[in-house]
Amino acid sequence: MKSLSRIFAVIRKEFLQLSRDRLTFGMIVGIPLIQLMMFGYAINTDVRNLSAAYVDESETSLSREMISDLAASQVIILKQRVASIQELDQLLDAGSISIGIVIPSDFDRRVIERDRAAVQLLVDGTDPIILGVARQLTGVPVRFDTQTEQLRNQPAAIFEVRNFYNPERRSAVNIVPGLVGVILTMTMVLFTAVAIVRERERGNLELLINTPIKTPELMLGKIFPYILIGLLQLVIIFSMGRVFFQVPIRGSEVHVLLASLIFIAANLSLGLLISTSAKTQFQAMQMAFFVFLPSILLSGFMFPFDGMPAIAQNIAEVLPLTHFNRLIRGIVLRGADMFSMMDELIALAVFTVVTLTLAIVRFSKRLD
Repeated sequence: MKSLSRIFAVIRKEFLQLSRDRLTFGMIVGIPLIQLMMFGYAINTDVRNLSAAYVDESETSLSREMISDLAASQVIILKQRVASIQELDQLLDAGSISIGIVIPSDFDRRVIERDRAAVQLLVDGTDPIILGVARQLTGVPVRFDTQTEQLRNQPAAIFEVRNFYNPERRSAVNIVPGLVGVILTMTMVLFTAVAIVRERERGNLELLINTPIKTPELMLGKIFPYILIGLLQLVIIFSMGRVFFQVPIRGSEVHVLLASLIFIAANLSLGLLISTSAKTQFQAMQMAFFVFLPSILLSGFMFPFDGMPAIAQNIAEVLPLTHFNRLIRGIVLRGADMFSMMDELIALAVFTVVTLTLAIVRFSKRLD
């Protein structure tokens, strides 16, 4: 009986301790809710509304009707019309669209004679899911009515699907560059999230108080070693990806390095912000976990970004991993110029400046 009483005393103590730890209680309730909402609402493998652009060199009533029918399929959203195939290629390289539609000047003749493909679908095939969704467009019927023929609502095999960037349709080609962002997020945020807390728990913060070091200097000093660690991880991942999965780097390696440096800085600044809010290392790790879960699921790493509802996409736009995925996949897989994706660079830079500023403001060189 005494042993049972002692066990119940420990159980009571644990419940009391949990009730006082609001962050842990929030994890108990919050994690199931977050996962339920993301998997049940935000994550959607039935992808619709892929971003697309088109070039219509025919400019006939039949070609305009074809564009209208493709847009009505709800598989794509036509973002813009361009003047040439070269512009479509540029949009695909920059990741601005997932599908490019080419209607040639002799579209009407090709439809009637059916001797060759009348519509080309240029698809960003880095993600095999996108390629599979794009093939649904080949079932859109071609409707035409001429003086010599009266064929209405009859499907014609006139679509040619061209798979860009990943002709072998290998998932590893899409996964490995995305893993760079996931691994850097997990390590950089977690390492720096416990940095300031660890100093406080070990008593080192008291020593730092008595030094002439300034808060920005301390923050930058904390960040720099982890930048080198992040670059080492970058080299390891791409080296292993090339050796074991034959993942090429089609773009500039310098641009890969620069984009990764900006992303590493964004994650380190976020980790420092977390460390200024947590009281213990365990709390810091709990808060970091709240960043990992939405980053991995909403950034486009595991599921196509276009398949998510607008609210989930707006949340994902705040996460650094979303923008880095677009950058690294664009440079590595499509050979894009980093500066052709300037919006992603600006988003990462703004995030870094804001979070680092907040971390510096929140940090105080005095013991609580």
